[in-house]
Amino acid sequence: QVQLVESGGGLVQAGGSLRLSCAASGRTFVLYAMGWFRQAPGKEREFVAWVSRSGGTTNYGDSVKGRFTISRVNAENTVHLEMNSLKPEDTALYYCAAYSGRYGSERQHDVPYWGQGTQVTVSS
Repeated sequence: QVQLVESGGGLVQAGGSLRLSCAASGRTFVLYAMGWFRQAPGKEREFVAWVSRSGGTTNYGDSVKGRFTISRVNAENTVHLEMNSLKPEDTALYYCAAYSGRYGSERQHDVPYWGQGTQVTVSS
């Protein structure tokens, strides 16, 4: 089992940037592909991005492609989400996810481990 703790959320103006981090503890970090999802009030949880175990493969949701970058530092058991050109519609609770496999998935039902979430609010 792995425990996930997110940080880095906050309030930012539209067009600004934020960097989210997720620290993992428990079983060996390199065993898991890692990802991010988000959920806005009244909406379903939405896939944001995933990165493979090695960090060599990434995948992004259509709404964040070209603006967000996911990366991981295996030596530090952390995964990051660099968010640029933020829009008000990016406002949501952002969740870190750990997958039991080499690659991630866009489906939340494929995620066995979740963090508690960190709030991102983008003002217009």
